[in-house]
Amino acid sequence: MDLNSDLGEGFGIWKLGDDNALLGVITSANVACGFHAGDPSTMRRVCEEAAKNGVKVGAQVSYRDLAGFGRRFIDADPVELADEVLYQIGALDACARAAGTEVAYVKPHGALYNATVHHEQQAKAVVNGIKAFKDLPVLGLPFSHLLRWAEAAGLRPVQEAFADRGYLPDGTLVPRGQSNALLTDTKQVVERAVRLLSGELVAVDGAVIKVQAESLCVHGDTPGAVAHARAVREALGTVRPFA
Repeated sequence: MDLNSDLGEGFGIWKLGDDNALLGVITSANVACGFHAGDPSTMRRVCEEAAKNGVKVGAQVSYRDLAGFGRRFIDADPVELADEVLYQIGALDACARAAGTEVAYVKPHGALYNATVHHEQQAKAVVNGIKAFKDLPVLGLPFSHLLRWAEAAGLRPVQEAFADRGYLPDGTLVPRGQSNALLTDTKQVVERAVRLLSGELVAVDGAVIKVQAESLCVHGDTPGAVAHARAVREALGTVRPFA
């Protein structure tokens, strides 16, 4: 199982999460590309630390929404959205190459991630932006439009699950701001991770959802993120980047 986390989500003087500690635990880093969080110096620093730790670098692309941390839906023009995805990947790849590594995959962030589950035009736009750069693997929610369009375009779809987010019975995430959106107890996070190894997770209503995830996310901004990630890694035994 691949273990990923969202990193580089500070901006200027504002810091969020413990990137260095998480880079000693995870196998893939979803690095903010400056649209929902991050800045050039942060991006380059995270890429350098990722390279030192042998962690795969992924572009976490977003709506252009620094004020909302990329967690507000934007009815973006599909052509402009594709161009903005391309722009973000290219910016992060420049920082990654300066650090001796490169962007190895793409994962949308926040509201864009959730939109591409059901919004076909935006899912296709994200895929078009990736294709314009390079054929890269795409992390997304199982059964999403994003992964279907990625596969149709010849990109590798990577099914992702979340150790620290609540799920609805249909396999989508509980919207942030609602009760049960986050799992903050380390024991619960670990139980979720271990059960995923057998292809199951439990929704907030108790329904069992079948999922074959290749990558497991522990959010870098979740309270107790480092402790969660360390406990999950220990419980899983073997973690490795998805091939």
